[in-house]
Amino acid sequence: MKQITDKIYYVGVNDRNKTLFEGLWPLPNGVSYNAYLVVDEKVALIDTVEVDFFMPFLENIREVLGDRPIDYVVVNHMEPDHSGSLALLRQFYPGIEIIGNKKTFDMMAGFYHLTTGLKEVKNGDSIALGALSLNFVLTPMVHWPETMVTLCGTTLFSGDAFGCFGALNGAIIDEHMNCDYFWDEMERYYSNIVGKYGTPVQMALKKLAGVPLDYICSTHGPVWHQYIEKVVATYDRLSKYEAEPGLVICYGTMYGNTERAAEVIARAASEAGVKNIVMHNVSKTHHSYIIRDVFRYKGLIVGAPTYNTGLYHEMDVLLSELSQKDIKGRYLGWFGSYGWASKAVAEIAKWNDEKLKYEAVGQPVEIKQSLTPETFAQCEALGRAMAEKLL
Repeated sequence: MKQITDKIYYVGVNDRNKTLFEGLWPLPNGVSYNAYLVVDEKVALIDTVEVDFFMPFLENIREVLGDRPIDYVVVNHMEPDHSGSLALLRQFYPGIEIIGNKKTFDMMAGFYHLTTGLKEVKNGDSIALGALSLNFVLTPMVHWPETMVTLCGTTLFSGDAFGCFGALNGAIIDEHMNCDYFWDEMERYYSNIVGKYGTPVQMALKKLAGVPLDYICSTHGPVWHQYIEKVVATYDRLSKYEAEPGLVICYGTMYGNTERAAEVIARAASEAGVKNIVMHNVSKTHHSYIIRDVFRYKGLIVGAPTYNTGLYHEMDVLLSELSQKDIKGRYLGWFGSYGWASKAVAEIAKWNDEKLKYEAVGQPVEIKQSLTPETFAQCEALGRAMAEKLL
Protein backbone atom coordinates (compact mmCIF):
# COMPACT_ATOMS: atom_id res chain seq x y z
CA MET A 1 0.00 0.00 0.00
CA LYS A 2 1.28 3.45 -0.91
CA GLN A 3 -0.49 6.58 0.28
CA ILE A 4 -0.59 9.44 -2.22
CA THR A 5 -2.66 11.99 -0.30
CA ASP A 6 -4.65 11.96 2.93
CA LYS A 7 -7.46 9.89 1.39
CA ILE A 8 -6.00 8.49 -1.83
CA TYR A 9 -4.01 5.25 -2.00
CA TYR A 10 -2.14 3.37 -4.71
CA VAL A 11 -3.19 -0.30 -4.96
CA GLY A 12 -1.71 -1.23 -8.35
CA VAL A 13 0.65 -4.05 -9.32
CA ASN A 14 3.74 -4.64 -11.45
CA ASP A 15 4.06 -7.07 -14.34
CA ARG A 16 7.73 -7.98 -14.80
CA ASN A 17 7.04 -11.14 -16.82
CA LYS A 18 5.26 -9.90 -19.92
CA THR A 19 7.62 -9.35 -22.84
CA LEU A 20 5.20 -7.73 -25.33
CA PHE A 21 2.52 -5.22 -24.38
CA GLU A 22 -0.67 -5.95 -26.36
CA GLY A 23 1.35 -8.71 -27.99
CA LEU A 24 3.21 -6.02 -29.96
CA TRP A 25 5.41 -3.61 -28.01
CA PRO A 26 8.57 -4.74 -26.16
CA LEU A 27 8.66 -4.36 -22.39
CA PRO A 28 12.35 -4.54 -21.47
CA ASN A 29 11.52 -3.35 -17.95
CA GLY A 30 7.97 -4.60 -17.54
CA VAL A 31 4.87 -2.48 -17.00
CA SER A 32 2.68 -1.41 -14.10
CA TYR A 33 -1.10 -1.69 -13.89
CA ASN A 34 -2.14 1.17 -11.65
CA ALA A 35 -5.32 1.36 -9.60
CA TYR A 36 -6.29 3.69 -6.77
CA LEU A 37 -8.58 3.90 -3.75
CA VAL A 38 -10.33 7.08 -2.62
CA VAL A 39 -11.38 6.52 1.00
CA ASP A 40 -13.96 8.90 2.43
CA GLU A 41 -17.43 8.34 3.90
CA LYS A 42 -17.81 6.19 0.84
CA VAL A 43 -15.02 4.26 -0.87
CA ALA A 44 -14.28 4.43 -4.59
CA LEU A 45 -11.84 2.20 -6.45
CA ILE A 46 -10.46 3.85 -9.57
CA ASP A 47 -9.80 1.21 -12.26
CA THR A 48 -8.66 -2.37 -11.71
CA VAL A 49 -5.78 -4.47 -13.04
CA GLU A 50 -5.18 -7.31 -15.49
CA VAL A 51 -6.98 -10.40 -14.23
CA ASP A 52 -3.79 -12.49 -13.80
CA PHE A 53 -2.80 -10.12 -10.99
CA PHE A 54 -6.13 -10.09 -9.17
CA MET A 55 -4.97 -11.75 -5.93
CA PRO A 56 -2.04 -9.35 -5.19
CA PHE A 57 -4.38 -6.53 -6.24
CA LEU A 58 -6.98 -7.75 -3.73
CA GLU A 59 -4.32 -7.96 -1.02
CA ASN A 60 -3.34 -4.34 -1.71
CA ILE A 61 -6.98 -3.27 -1.38
CA ARG A 62 -7.43 -5.15 1.89
CA GLU A 63 -4.24 -3.66 3.28
CA VAL A 64 -5.95 -0.28 3.03
CA LEU A 65 -9.56 -1.19 3.77
CA GLY A 66 -9.44 -4.31 5.89
CA ASP A 67 -12.99 -5.70 5.82
CA ARG A 68 -14.58 -2.42 4.81
CA PRO A 69 -16.64 -2.71 1.60
CA ILE A 70 -16.07 -0.75 -1.61
CA ASP A 71 -19.02 1.38 -2.72
CA TYR A 72 -17.95 2.23 -6.27
CA VAL A 73 -15.48 1.14 -8.91
CA VAL A 74 -14.84 3.73 -11.61
CA VAL A 75 -13.96 2.35 -15.04
CA ASN A 76 -12.05 5.05 -16.91
CA HIS A 77 -11.02 2.68 -19.70
CA MET A 78 -12.26 -0.74 -20.77
CA GLU A 79 -9.07 -2.34 -22.09
CA PRO A 80 -8.66 -5.63 -20.20
CA ASP A 81 -5.36 -4.63 -18.59
CA HIS A 82 -7.50 -2.18 -16.56
CA SER A 83 -10.97 -3.71 -16.51
CA GLY A 84 -10.00 -7.38 -16.45
CA SER A 85 -10.63 -7.83 -12.72
CA LEU A 86 -14.18 -6.47 -12.70
CA ALA A 87 -16.01 -9.82 -12.72
CA LEU A 88 -13.83 -11.22 -9.92
CA LEU A 89 -14.10 -7.97 -7.97
CA ARG A 90 -17.89 -8.26 -8.05
CA GLN A 91 -17.60 -11.72 -6.46
CA PHE A 92 -15.58 -10.38 -3.53
CA TYR A 93 -17.57 -7.14 -3.26
CA PRO A 94 -21.09 -8.09 -4.41
CA GLY A 95 -22.56 -4.71 -3.44
CA ILE A 96 -20.10 -2.68 -5.48
CA GLU A 97 -21.59 -0.26 -8.03
CA ILE A 98 -19.76 0.09 -11.33
CA ILE A 99 -19.43 3.64 -12.67
CA GLY A 100 -18.89 4.32 -16.35
CA ASN A 101 -20.45 5.94 -19.40
CA LYS A 102 -22.83 4.44 -21.92
CA LYS A 103 -20.05 3.22 -24.20
CA THR A 104 -18.29 1.69 -21.19
CA PHE A 105 -21.32 -0.46 -20.43
CA ASP A 106 -21.81 -1.52 -24.04
CA MET A 107 -18.29 -2.94 -23.96
CA MET A 108 -18.60 -4.35 -20.44
CA ALA A 109 -21.56 -6.50 -21.44
CA GLY A 110 -19.51 -7.94 -24.27
CA PHE A 111 -16.28 -8.51 -22.36
CA TYR A 112 -17.59 -9.67 -18.96
CA HIS A 113 -21.40 -10.06 -19.27
CA LEU A 114 -21.87 -7.53 -16.46
CA THR A 115 -25.21 -5.79 -16.93
CA THR A 116 -26.45 -5.00 -13.42
CA GLY A 117 -25.27 -2.76 -10.61
CA LEU A 118 -24.18 -0.08 -13.07
CA LYS A 119 -24.26 3.69 -12.64
CA GLU A 120 -24.00 5.70 -15.85
CA VAL A 121 -22.30 9.10 -15.83
CA LYS A 122 -22.15 11.77 -18.49
CA ASN A 123 -19.59 14.48 -19.15
CA GLY A 124 -19.53 16.89 -16.20
CA ASP A 125 -21.39 14.60 -13.76
CA SER A 126 -20.14 14.16 -10.21
CA ILE A 127 -20.61 11.75 -7.31
CA ALA A 128 -20.09 12.77 -3.67
CA LEU A 129 -18.06 10.47 -1.45
CA GLY A 130 -18.22 12.70 1.61
CA ALA A 131 -15.81 15.61 1.85
CA LEU A 132 -14.50 14.56 -1.56
CA SER A 133 -16.32 14.25 -4.86
CA LEU A 134 -15.53 12.49 -8.11
CA ASN A 135 -16.05 14.55 -11.26
CA PHE A 136 -16.13 12.88 -14.67
CA VAL A 137 -14.82 14.22 -17.97
CA LEU A 138 -15.41 12.16 -21.11
CA THR A 139 -12.35 11.98 -23.37
CA PRO A 140 -13.47 9.78 -26.30
CA MET A 141 -10.80 8.27 -28.55
CA VAL A 142 -7.96 8.79 -26.09
CA HIS A 143 -7.56 6.12 -27.28
CA TRP A 144 -10.79 4.07 -27.21
CA PRO A 145 -14.30 5.48 -27.73
CA GLU A 146 -15.35 5.02 -24.08
CA THR A 147 -12.34 6.62 -22.39
CA MET A 148 -12.90 9.17 -19.66
CA VAL A 149 -10.94 10.71 -16.79
CA THR A 150 -11.93 11.30 -13.18
CA LEU A 151 -11.11 14.37 -11.10
CA CYS A 152 -11.02 14.29 -7.31
CA GLY A 153 -10.13 17.76 -6.10
CA THR A 154 -6.69 18.47 -7.56
CA THR A 155 -5.98 14.81 -8.37
CA LEU A 156 -6.59 13.55 -11.91
CA PHE A 157 -7.15 9.85 -12.52
CA SER A 158 -6.22 9.89 -16.18
CA GLY A 159 -6.68 6.33 -17.44
CA ASP A 160 -4.15 5.52 -20.15
CA ALA A 161 -3.37 9.21 -20.74
CA PHE A 162 0.05 10.34 -19.46
CA GLY A 163 1.14 6.73 -19.03
CA CYS A 164 4.36 5.00 -20.00
CA PHE A 165 6.02 1.61 -20.17
CA GLY A 166 8.15 0.34 -17.29
CA ALA A 167 7.39 -1.30 -13.96
CA LEU A 168 7.69 0.75 -10.77
CA ASN A 169 10.74 -0.11 -8.70
CA GLY A 170 9.57 0.63 -5.17
CA ALA A 171 8.61 4.28 -5.45
CA ILE A 172 5.23 5.29 -6.86
CA ILE A 173 5.39 9.10 -7.04
CA ASP A 174 7.82 10.77 -9.46
CA GLU A 175 9.59 12.90 -6.85
CA HIS A 176 10.73 9.74 -5.03
CA MET A 177 12.46 8.17 -8.03
CA ASN A 178 14.85 8.82 -10.88
CA CYS A 179 12.50 9.40 -13.82
CA ASP A 180 15.15 9.53 -16.58
CA TYR A 181 14.12 6.14 -17.97
CA PHE A 182 10.44 7.03 -18.18
CA TRP A 183 10.70 10.00 -20.55
CA ASP A 184 11.73 7.94 -23.58
CA GLU A 185 9.25 5.25 -22.59
CA MET A 186 6.45 7.82 -22.34
CA GLU A 187 7.16 8.91 -25.92
CA ARG A 188 7.32 5.30 -27.13
CA TYR A 189 4.09 4.52 -25.29
CA TYR A 190 2.33 7.57 -26.70
CA SER A 191 3.54 7.19 -30.27
CA ASN A 192 2.64 3.51 -30.57
CA ILE A 193 -0.56 3.34 -28.53
CA VAL A 194 -2.16 6.79 -28.56
CA GLY A 195 -0.29 8.34 -31.47
CA LYS A 196 -3.00 8.07 -34.13
CA TYR A 197 -5.40 10.12 -32.02
CA GLY A 198 -3.71 13.51 -31.84
CA THR A 199 -6.92 15.49 -32.42
CA PRO A 200 -8.89 13.75 -29.62
CA VAL A 201 -5.90 14.24 -27.29
CA GLN A 202 -5.91 17.94 -28.07
CA MET A 203 -9.64 18.09 -27.35
CA ALA A 204 -9.09 16.35 -24.01
CA LEU A 205 -6.28 18.73 -23.08
CA LYS A 206 -8.56 21.68 -23.82
CA LYS A 207 -11.25 20.23 -21.56
CA LEU A 208 -8.73 20.01 -18.74
CA ALA A 209 -7.00 23.35 -19.41
CA GLY A 210 -7.01 25.59 -16.36
CA VAL A 211 -7.82 22.76 -13.93
CA PRO A 212 -5.31 22.97 -11.04
CA LEU A 213 -3.57 19.62 -10.62
CA ASP A 214 -1.34 18.39 -7.82
CA TYR A 215 -1.28 14.75 -8.94
CA ILE A 216 -1.85 12.89 -12.20
CA CYS A 217 -2.57 9.23 -11.50
CA SER A 218 -2.23 7.28 -14.73
CA THR A 219 -2.88 3.58 -15.23
CA HIS A 220 0.75 2.91 -16.30
CA GLY A 221 3.97 4.33 -14.91
CA PRO A 222 4.65 6.84 -12.13
CA VAL A 223 2.16 9.03 -10.33
CA TRP A 224 3.08 12.48 -11.60
CA HIS A 225 3.49 15.30 -9.09
CA GLN A 226 6.80 17.08 -9.49
CA TYR A 227 6.80 16.81 -13.29
CA ILE A 228 3.17 17.55 -14.14
CA GLU A 229 4.02 20.50 -16.37
CA LYS A 230 6.57 18.45 -18.32
CA VAL A 231 4.18 15.52 -18.72
CA VAL A 232 1.31 17.67 -20.01
CA ALA A 233 3.70 19.58 -22.31
CA THR A 234 4.98 16.28 -23.73
CA TYR A 235 1.45 15.13 -24.58
CA ASP A 236 0.63 18.53 -26.03
CA ARG A 237 3.72 18.45 -28.27
CA LEU A 238 3.25 14.86 -29.42
CA SER A 239 -0.46 15.28 -30.13
CA LYS A 240 0.33 18.31 -32.31
CA TYR A 241 2.92 16.18 -34.18
CA GLU A 242 5.57 18.80 -33.45
CA ALA A 243 9.11 17.58 -34.06
CA GLU A 244 12.76 18.49 -33.54
CA PRO A 245 15.00 19.23 -36.56
CA GLY A 246 16.56 15.78 -36.62
CA LEU A 247 16.74 12.87 -39.01
CA VAL A 248 15.69 9.23 -38.78
CA ILE A 249 17.30 6.92 -41.33
CA CYS A 250 15.66 3.48 -41.60
CA TYR A 251 16.95 0.83 -43.90
CA GLY A 252 16.57 -2.81 -44.74
CA THR A 253 19.54 -4.75 -45.99
CA MET A 254 20.30 -8.34 -46.97
CA TYR A 255 23.95 -8.27 -48.00
CA GLY A 256 25.07 -4.81 -46.90
CA ASN A 257 24.67 -2.75 -50.07
CA THR A 258 21.62 -0.79 -48.89
CA GLU A 259 23.24 -0.32 -45.49
CA ARG A 260 26.34 1.21 -47.10
CA ALA A 261 24.11 3.67 -48.96
CA ALA A 262 22.44 4.61 -45.65
CA GLU A 263 25.86 5.32 -44.14
CA VAL A 264 26.75 7.63 -47.05
CA ILE A 265 23.46 9.53 -46.63
CA ALA A 266 23.96 9.88 -42.88
CA ARG A 267 27.50 11.18 -43.25
CA ALA A 268 26.44 13.74 -45.85
CA ALA A 269 23.58 14.98 -43.65
CA SER A 270 25.92 15.24 -40.69
CA GLU A 271 28.54 17.17 -42.64
CA ALA A 272 25.77 19.51 -43.77
CA GLY A 273 24.97 20.33 -40.14
CA VAL A 274 22.34 17.90 -38.87
CA LYS A 275 23.31 16.90 -35.33
CA ASN A 276 20.38 14.70 -34.35
CA ILE A 277 20.62 11.62 -36.57
CA VAL A 278 19.43 8.15 -35.57
CA MET A 279 19.80 5.07 -37.75
CA HIS A 280 17.72 1.90 -37.56
CA ASN A 281 18.04 -1.43 -39.31
CA VAL A 282 14.36 -2.34 -39.71
CA SER A 283 15.13 -6.04 -39.32
CA LYS A 284 17.02 -5.54 -36.05
CA THR A 285 15.33 -2.65 -34.22
CA HIS A 286 11.78 -3.22 -33.07
CA HIS A 287 9.51 -0.90 -35.00
CA SER A 288 8.10 0.67 -31.82
CA TYR A 289 11.41 2.45 -31.27
CA ILE A 290 11.50 3.63 -34.89
CA ILE A 291 7.95 4.98 -34.65
CA ARG A 292 8.91 6.83 -31.46
CA ASP A 293 11.81 8.49 -33.28
CA VAL A 294 9.64 9.42 -36.27
CA PHE A 295 7.37 11.23 -33.81
CA ARG A 296 10.44 12.93 -32.35
CA TYR A 297 12.26 14.12 -35.50
CA LYS A 298 11.10 16.03 -38.55
CA GLY A 299 13.09 14.22 -41.24
CA LEU A 300 12.82 10.61 -42.36
CA ILE A 301 14.82 8.79 -45.02
CA VAL A 302 13.98 5.16 -45.77
CA GLY A 303 15.68 2.66 -48.00
CA ALA A 304 15.37 -1.03 -48.78
CA PRO A 305 16.13 -3.64 -51.40
CA THR A 306 13.68 -5.11 -53.85
CA TYR A 307 12.58 -8.54 -52.64
CA ASN A 308 10.45 -11.02 -54.59
CA THR A 309 9.69 -8.25 -57.10
CA GLY A 310 8.29 -6.11 -54.30
CA LEU A 311 9.46 -4.11 -51.30
CA TYR A 312 11.62 -5.73 -48.63
CA HIS A 313 9.15 -7.15 -46.12
CA GLU A 314 10.20 -5.38 -42.92
CA MET A 315 10.22 -1.99 -44.67
CA ASP A 316 6.79 -2.69 -46.10
CA VAL A 317 5.53 -3.47 -42.58
CA LEU A 318 7.12 -0.33 -41.12
CA LEU A 319 5.57 1.92 -43.75
CA SER A 320 2.22 0.29 -43.11
CA GLU A 321 2.58 0.96 -39.38
CA LEU A 322 3.57 4.58 -39.98
CA SER A 323 0.61 5.09 -42.29
CA GLN A 324 -1.72 3.96 -39.51
CA LYS A 325 -0.32 6.54 -37.06
CA ASP A 326 -1.43 9.52 -39.14
CA ILE A 327 1.77 11.44 -38.30
CA LYS A 328 1.68 14.85 -39.91
CA GLY A 329 4.25 17.34 -41.16
CA ARG A 330 7.26 15.11 -41.86
CA TYR A 331 9.85 15.28 -44.64
CA LEU A 332 10.62 12.07 -46.52
CA GLY A 333 13.48 10.97 -48.74
CA TRP A 334 14.03 7.44 -50.01
CA PHE A 335 16.39 5.11 -51.78
CA GLY A 336 16.52 1.47 -52.78
CA SER A 337 18.59 -1.26 -54.33
CA TYR A 338 18.00 -4.25 -56.54
CA GLY A 339 19.90 -7.14 -58.04
CA TRP A 340 17.97 -7.85 -61.23
CA ALA A 341 14.47 -6.25 -61.03
CA SER A 342 13.84 -2.75 -59.73
CA LYS A 343 10.78 -2.28 -57.51
CA ALA A 344 11.69 -0.94 -54.03
CA VAL A 345 12.00 2.74 -54.97
CA ALA A 346 8.69 2.71 -56.81
CA GLU A 347 6.95 0.93 -53.94
CA ILE A 348 8.20 3.47 -51.36
CA ALA A 349 7.00 6.29 -53.61
CA LYS A 350 3.60 4.61 -53.82
CA TRP A 351 3.37 4.37 -50.03
CA ASN A 352 4.05 8.09 -49.76
CA ASP A 353 1.70 9.12 -52.55
CA GLU A 354 -1.23 7.04 -51.33
CA LYS A 355 -0.84 6.79 -47.55
CA LEU A 356 1.92 8.74 -45.80
CA LYS A 357 1.64 11.96 -47.79
CA TYR A 358 4.86 13.41 -46.34
CA GLU A 359 6.68 16.21 -48.15
CA ALA A 360 9.16 14.59 -50.53
CA VAL A 361 12.75 15.84 -50.24
CA GLY A 362 15.60 15.34 -52.71
CA GLN A 363 15.78 12.84 -55.53
CA PRO A 364 15.21 9.14 -54.80
CA VAL A 365 18.30 7.03 -55.33
CA GLU A 366 18.09 3.67 -57.10
CA ILE A 367 21.12 1.39 -56.77
CA LYS A 368 21.67 -1.55 -59.07
CA GLN A 369 23.59 -4.27 -57.24
CA SER A 370 26.06 -2.00 -55.42
CA LEU A 371 27.15 1.62 -55.11
CA THR A 372 28.89 3.22 -58.07
CA PRO A 373 30.54 6.64 -58.08
CA GLU A 374 27.33 8.03 -59.57
CA THR A 375 24.93 6.54 -57.01
CA PHE A 376 27.38 7.36 -54.21
CA ALA A 377 27.14 11.02 -55.23
CA GLN A 378 23.34 10.74 -55.44
CA CYS A 379 23.22 9.42 -51.87
CA GLU A 380 25.33 12.34 -50.71
CA ALA A 381 22.99 14.71 -52.50
CA LEU A 382 19.97 13.15 -50.78
CA GLY A 383 21.57 13.59 -47.36
CA ARG A 384 22.44 17.22 -48.12
CA ALA A 385 18.95 17.93 -49.46
CA MET A 386 17.38 16.69 -46.25
CA ALA A 387 19.84 18.70 -44.17
CA GLU A 388 19.00 21.82 -46.10
CA LYS A 389 15.29 21.24 -45.55
CA LEU A 390 15.72 20.59 -41.83
CA LEU A 391 18.05 23.50 -41.15
